[in-house]
Amino acid sequence: MNDTFDGPFSLIQMFWGNIAARPLRCALSVIAIGIQVILVLMIVGLTSGVISEWGKRVEGVGADILVQPPNSSIFFAFSSAVMPETLADQIGALPGVDEVAPTVILTEPKNLVMIYGIDYKRFNALSRGFLYRAGRAFQSPDEAIADDIIAQSKHLKVGDHISLLNHTFTISGIVAHGKGARFFIPIKTAQELAGVDNRVSMFYVRSKGNTEATRAEILKLSPNNRVRSMSEYVTLMSSSNLPELKPFVRSMVGLGIVISFLVVLLNMHTMVMERTREVGILKALGFSRFDIVRMLLGETLVLTLLGSGFGILITFLTQAILKETNPGLMILITPRWVLSSILLAVVGAAAGVAYPALRAASYDPVVALAYE
Repeated sequence: MNDTFDGPFSLIQMFWGNIAARPLRCALSVIAIGIQVILVLMIVGLTSGVISEWGKRVEGVGADILVQPPNSSIFFAFSSAVMPETLADQIGALPGVDEVAPTVILTEPKNLVMIYGIDYKRFNALSRGFLYRAGRAFQSPDEAIADDIIAQSKHLKVGDHISLLNHTFTISGIVAHGKGARFFIPIKTAQELAGVDNRVSMFYVRSKGNTEATRAEILKLSPNNRVRSMSEYVTLMSSSNLPELKPFVRSMVGLGIVISFLVVLLNMHTMVMERTREVGILKALGFSRFDIVRMLLGETLVLTLLGSGFGILITFLTQAILKETNPGLMILITPRWVLSSILLAVVGAAAGVAYPALRAASYDPVVALAYE
């Protein structure tokens, strides 16, 4: 009789039969496992996306060397304007330097939008210049340039007024994104707003071709400052290379596994208790302990795969919605993390089903058949 029930087809029928017999509980399990997958993908996708997008924006400025104060963060939002602006002329006089642009970095506290205070001529000369979608460069202290992403999200047009850093600016131009900040204002205005006369946050430097030699020249001129090549900076802009983010990402992934473990443990433990008599009948019909464990593991695997598929679908749907409603927010979801989220869900679910499955397998068939 064991041969009758031991075939793969019979086991698959039992998997789906048991799942269909408890649709609400199974649906809640699928949703909970899906939430775990969503949590992992969204947290990792947001951190990776924001960091990657920021690295590309800095790279798009056109410089190949960054000069910052000592012990400065790679996240420019935390930069302080402590470097003397006159250092720009000293750096610019070095043989290997082609152009240098002093920059004051400010952050709008209401929405954490990055603002650059720039010397327009110098900053524009780092690359082929701003690509204007509309308008022109700022010509007065109270004018600002916005990139097209922030203009789209805030519905800004040339001539509109906007409050930045508790100061009202008129939008003089809208440019293509990818030049570091979302807004650009005159450097003197930025210094006045920050209360840092003749001080800047950093220098963007373009060499004449030999980046490492020019970097060495700048270090010799200013040994106490942090001088990075752009290639080094872009390499650092990865969540896997940032020690500050690793504990956060690992905590969120761990939380996802705990959610999956607890949901499956509770669900399968309750299900096993309800099916004590059924397990007794299966054992009486010839099912071995291994068959019982395999059946419960199979049901859990089906629920986990359904939950993972549901979570991945909702994640990509959320990504599409956020891209439409907030174009500046980038979520980077890689195939590696999609597979990792499924694997993590399976690991959490397998850990959760282990105890209920072993308990069911240990039932005495006589006692189980007498269970009411």
